[in-house]
Amino acid sequence: MRCPFCGNIDTQVKDSRPAEDHVSIRRRRFCPACGGRFTTYERVQLRDLVVIKTNGKREDFDRDKLERSIRISMQKRPIEPERIDQMISGIVRRLESMGETDIPSKQIGEIVMEALARIDTVAYVRFASVYKNFQAADDFEEFVHELRPPVPPSEE
Repeated sequence: MRCPFCGNIDTQVKDSRPAEDHVSIRRRRFCPACGGRFTTYERVQLRDLVVIKTNGKREDFDRDKLERSIRISMQKRPIEPERIDQMISGIVRRLESMGETDIPSKQIGEIVMEALARIDTVAYVRFASVYKNFQAADDFEEFVHELRPPVPPSEE
């Protein structure tokens, strides 16, 4: 593993243990060249996934990019970080177990929205506003209206 401080490729593992989510291994590393210490995480990857964008462009699936977008939508929400990590791992496992290596970005977005809807409605609306590219307040109003159950007419 290359040292992020000096670029030396000969670093040493000083400690390994399961990460909090128990789906990755946390490794503390040491660089003998500069004395720097850093942490890496190792995860199981079942297959290399490729995301097919709406414009047809293909790019490698990036778990970190998925995690960033989910964490942005959940900023300042009362959700434990461990629960967010579990949700992200569940989404990645679901994508890897689909049997396909090429996955449309639209399908990934739908899976994320489904997971967010189960955990936090505000995060769901935040993510949807970017995913569905809301342009005006009316877009929010229509989307939120769809979330609310219909109000039965009052009996008089």
